[in-house]
Amino acid sequence: MADVLVLSASNGENLKLAERFAAAAQSQGCSAEVLDLTAVDLPLFTPRAQEQGPPAALAGLQQKLMATPRWVICAPEYNGSIPPVLTSAIAWLSVQGSDFRALFNGRPVVIATHSGGGGYTVMTALRLQLAHLGAHVVGRQLVSNGSHPAKDDSIADLLARLQRLQAPE
Repeated sequence: MADVLVLSASNGENLKLAERFAAAAQSQGCSAEVLDLTAVDLPLFTPRAQEQGPPAALAGLQQKLMATPRWVICAPEYNGSIPPVLTSAIAWLSVQGSDFRALFNGRPVVIATHSGGGGYTVMTALRLQLAHLGAHVVGRQLVSNGSHPAKDDSIADLLARLQRLQAPE
């Protein structure tokens, strides 16, 4: 089991950012794993899809998330909000079991983005959604783009803040 799971909601710049977070976590003595959500075979969440039952890949994703005490989510801004791959994964995860918050409740999470635009609206939308689900989102976030790349010391600081938050038991 990793200490930190770094989720990427794209296979481009945010995957590279996720890999930087994982490397930084390892340099701080934590085990870290990157999970590219674009490689997880989940159909778009819809009520019709839900009626057909959970997709095969969902159980493994849920187990990995449940087993990892802290998460970093790297997501690009899509039309001023959360990318569809992440929204759909959260929707699938939140309808499993009788408590839709169970997976997220008390979970320490860092949010970060590399976006072509400003990136601030995805951070706001993601913070609201994760807080609604009960996660403890680190107050500082990382917003980067082509002209303002992520700084190593910012990544290290976010990981240090993440480690100070109590993980669920």
